[in-house]
Amino acid sequence: MNWKRAYDFLHYETFIDWCRTYLTNNPPMPVNLVSVRHGQSELNEANQMSRDGDNSAFTEDFRNTHESQFRLTPLGRVQAQLAGAWIRRYIKFKFSRFYVSEFVRAKETAALLDLVDASWYVDYNLRERDWGELGVMPADERAVKFANILRLRQLDSFFWCPPSGESEANLGLRINRVFGTLSRECSRDNVILVNHGEVMWSIWLNLTRMSQRRYAELSASRHPYDHIHNCQILHFTREDPLSGKIAPYYKWMRSICPTDLSLSNNEWQPIVRPRYTNEELAQMIEAYPTFINH
Repeated sequence: MNWKRAYDFLHYETFIDWCRTYLTNNPPMPVNLVSVRHGQSELNEANQMSRDGDNSAFTEDFRNTHESQFRLTPLGRVQAQLAGAWIRRYIKFKFSRFYVSEFVRAKETAALLDLVDASWYVDYNLRERDWGELGVMPADERAVKFANILRLRQLDSFFWCPPSGESEANLGLRINRVFGTLSRECSRDNVILVNHGEVMWSIWLNLTRMSQRRYAELSASRHPYDHIHNCQILHFTREDPLSGKIAPYYKWMRSICPTDLSLSNNEWQPIVRPRYTNEELAQMIEAYPTFINH
């Protein structure tokens, strides 16, 4: 008998048992994770005006401003105040950690939430997705200059990357750095993040293991529930909304738009992370054509 191998095996089993016990007593993510999108920004308003045929907001000074520096509009400030009022009224627990994106519109939103005992960490990893050369530009100009690039986006919105920018898949890599911080420092805490629409999509994707196809379906949907509006709230929890029992990982989420509750479902939903059998995977790939069949 190889006594060294037996000894190593016993120590391995002991280590695995220790890991299981540690993870049970020290779950890797906060009990509650609340993510809030910033209120309407000057860039949001300029882009909407441009889509409606009015490019007057895109002055020379506006074009020469980095995307990180745009403020909230008057409407955006009201949205932030309404979101803060909703959080103070309907979220009963106290936040123990506060994180905000480096971008000005997120920091302005965080301040206007007016949360009790807030002490904000500014995290550049929560910055908005980088749109590169497609950034601060009127809609009609973008459509002309980048027609072929935008056509490629229609083929696959998840892996597509704007020139000199960042794909949704790339964004997920740095959001995982945020999760790393949360798992190291906040596993027993209630945490709030104030960030951006694309960042919140990435959080949603990662925490629910949403498939690329499902992401594409939601992105193309016209239903308001399938979008992340200004000051939208995504709330992930390990605490059973009915029994209060704490799970070792996120099992429930809800989506709330405090400025207009008709735009969100506002109810707790169980998180069902997809897994597939061999047969299901085989069925999925049949949706794609074969181009070479020697």
